[in-house]
Amino acid sequence: MECIQIKRVTLSDISQLQNIGRQTFQETFSESNSEENMKNYLEEGFSTAKLTTELNDENSEFYFATLENQVIGYLKINFGESQTELKDSKALEIERIYVSKEFHGKNVGQVLYDKAIEIAKQKNAEYVWLGVWEENPRAISFYTKNGFVAFDKHIFRLGDDEQTDIMMKLKLV
Repeated sequence: MECIQIKRVTLSDISQLQNIGRQTFQETFSESNSEENMKNYLEEGFSTAKLTTELNDENSEFYFATLENQVIGYLKINFGESQTELKDSKALEIERIYVSKEFHGKNVGQVLYDKAIEIAKQKNAEYVWLGVWEENPRAISFYTKNGFVAFDKHIFRLGDDEQTDIMMKLKLV
């Protein structure tokens, strides 16, 4: 496969971020969730206002994976108080790694994951953590393969549906 490029997302990329965010979330979760819950989450979770706030947050970063200038996936990481939970200054959270379905199995997720680990090491994080839906065996397998271990669970609300995420972590030091 051609060379996958990683590019930091800026405010000028917001429409591309909305598009890849909505597309990949829909591809990943639409079969397992109601149409109404999906519609509401896609509108709210990827609204211009919400993404603008996240992109302006100095403790959150987004990165695109591109192939021939086409966005094929993205990564969102959080530090410090911007982490969705834990808020440990010694940790980095991988909040999202999503890859367009047509590029699954082509190493795109691994390239985005490697970028997150590179940043975690640059920031001297002691560990990286994330939450992954218990009904997403593909993602659980990916993180397990990369050395993550489960340490807790939390609830993720998608509309009126409470879903259980497995919290996983990888010690770096």
